Amino acid sequence: MSPRQRRADPARSTAFRIVRAVTGTGAYANLELARQRSALATQDAAFVTELVAGTCRAMGTYDQIIVAASGRPLGSLQPAAVDLLRLGTHQLLGMRVPAHAAISATVDVAAREVGERLVGLINAVLRKVAARDWEGWVEFLGAEEDELGRLSLAHHHPRWVTEAFADLLSRGELEELLAVDNIPATATLAVRPGLAEVDDLGITAARYSPYGGYTAGDPSAVPGVAQGRVGVQDEGSQLVTLALARAEAPAGLWLDLCAGPGGKTALLTGLADQAGASVLAAELHPHRAALVAANVRAYPAAKRPLVIAADGTKPPWAPQSFSKVLADVPCTGLGALRRRPESRWRRQSSDLPELVSLQRALLSSAITSTRPGGVIAYVTCSPHRAETIEVVEGAGAEVDVLHAADYLPEVPDAALGDFVQLWPQRHNTDAMFLALLRRR
Repeated sequence: MSPRQRRADPARSTAFRIVRAVTGTGAYANLELARQRSALATQDAAFVTELVAGTCRAMGTYDQIIVAASGRPLGSLQPAAVDLLRLGTHQLLGMRVPAHAAISATVDVAAREVGERLVGLINAVLRKVAARDWEGWVEFLGAEEDELGRLSLAHHHPRWVTEAFADLLSRGELEELLAVDNIPATATLAVRPGLAEVDDLGITAARYSPYGGYTAGDPSAVPGVAQGRVGVQDEGSQLVTLALARAEAPAGLWLDLCAGPGGKTALLTGLADQAGASVLAAELHPHRAALVAANVRAYPAAKRPLVIAADGTKPPWAPQSFSKVLADVPCTGLGALRRRPESRWRRQSSDLPELVSLQRALLSSAITSTRPGGVIAYVTCSPHRAETIEVVEGAGAEVDVLHAADYLPEVPDAALGDFVQLWPQRHNTDAMFLALLRRR
């Protein structure tokens, strides 16, 4: 069939271009989806969302299937061909698309978007993929795996991630978490204290956060979002910020040490104002500092935080300048896999040493920046012990560890020793970790 006879398929072509951006240039799937699907009809946009998100979520598992079906190492295939095979595999094994339609449509996209030279390869490999259903592939690939390996395969998680979760959860709850990680999270909003009320938004109030609410629709359509009086923010992120605000500390300035993109800063600003305090927000990258400033734009000028671009490990402020410090440090992001489907395959266990070194440096800086009697909130969006408990255990003798769950009494089953660990399967939040430390 000549290229001119190939059927145009705007939805699948868009999905292919999004996945190519994710795998080729490191784009975020959710941002690319928001940018590219707007030109599509509603039905096509929904199809693209499921196709892209599902492909990115199961990418590592599909890669094993593609290798088995093709009999070739993944690296021997052209990157565009790999992405086409991933998309075709998801249609065959993860969506209700008939096999003939999934194969022929993917072949057409290959011909139109890349060239006729890929048609034979795509057709042959996808036919072999279609020879087994999803359960059949899991059984085939898992034949040599142990229990954790089979769980990882069946639920599309790298083994090292499953092992990190298994270190903290029972076998039953581990499987529940792995399953929940594959269900897209409901959009959660946060009102800016003093600027809006949840009851006025026409959305469902959050279970735990007094500033949160859930919406099944487009968050941008909720009153107040366009003006910045309301923002998109996971409830777990709201709760760890609220816990810091509730902790007693001397009067003085509050610091958001790693502020970008600014969701926590916006909530912290309103909470600080209620306590008669002001906020300094520091962010390493200037473009992310600009996002922080945009997130707090709805506050009156006199109440807005001072936003600066600064390296939190080499702060420009004097030691002991702040009464409260929020250190939401860069991490693997393993707690937010529902929202970022591709992130589980981007991170490797080999990333941990460099991240942990940075986390330790930022926590040390946060402690140095806090005056005696002040409180530091050490926060990660990861439950991995190396990024959480072990970092705090190395904080030194300058701080006392507070029992963090005491500051979130409305949240059940959140205590992990003296720390708070939230979970998607328990709390319907990201898996946020919180340690509260008081400077001696």
